[in-house]
Amino acid sequence: MKKHWMLYVMIIPGILYYIIFKYVPLLGSVIAFQDYQIFKGIFESPWVWFENFKYIFSYQDFYQVLRNTIMIAFYQLIFGFPAPIILALLFNEVRLMFFKRTVQSLFYLPHFLSWVVVGGIVFELLAAEGVINAIRGLFGAAPILFMQEESYFRTIVVVSGIWKSVGWGTIIYLAAITAINPSLYEAAVIDGANRWKQIRYITLPLLFPTILVLFLLNIGNFLELGFDQIFNLLTPMTYSVGDIIETYVYRAGVLQGQFSVTTAIGLFQSVVGFILLWIFNRLARKSGQGLW
Repeated sequence: MKKHWMLYVMIIPGILYYIIFKYVPLLGSVIAFQDYQIFKGIFESPWVWFENFKYIFSYQDFYQVLRNTIMIAFYQLIFGFPAPIILALLFNEVRLMFFKRTVQSLFYLPHFLSWVVVGGIVFELLAAEGVINAIRGLFGAAPILFMQEESYFRTIVVVSGIWKSVGWGTIIYLAAITAINPSLYEAAVIDGANRWKQIRYITLPLLFPTILVLFLLNIGNFLELGFDQIFNLLTPMTYSVGDIIETYVYRAGVLQGQFSVTTAIGLFQSVVGFILLWIFNRLARKSGQGLW
């Protein structure tokens, strides 16, 4: 520490950030075991222990909300997680640098748009007189109210999520691909390997540790889909398939003031995420990889 004291000073802001904004708020988890009353605070609110958990698991609508959350999270994991990997592999194959950088910039751009803006774009595109229905009209098809149809909502959520985040998600994979020794590709070419075989036997195996780490991080947040996207895309007609834990917590906690119940739900999400992360990390360690 005496030799590298400047480096330790540099990490102090990061340590303080995690202590103040990550560890201190953990103390608020005790609200899940109380009948929390805002004017009495944590120290004077009566303890009810597991009554809040009994309430949420006996509440019929909670299972519908949980099912919607699991379904959308599963679709995002199946279709959304591989998307940046595939795009990074495609970017890596582009040899014209000007074209490559231009396309990358276009794919990065949606990441910097808020879900309020993206939600507005989606509504405009899928409106009765929007672009999609206008194209359908050219072929004589009747317009569809996509945002009011339950059968389309989850697809819209997954596709819009991919469109917004796929470009930004390629950054880590492209960095990992760049770190691969070029001599491996040169040796593969000498052995007669084409581009597909180079991807299969060199790029993907060396990219696997990065893919596994990011997969484990995603699994840890499996039930945390994010409030912004769903809230800006949800309509009263799609509540039965789109109402997730975050939107339910917003209604019950912020609008109705059920702080203890919503904290119990949040704690339930965290426990499930930790269990999934622990299980998949144990499986990953069998292949010699893992977060710990």
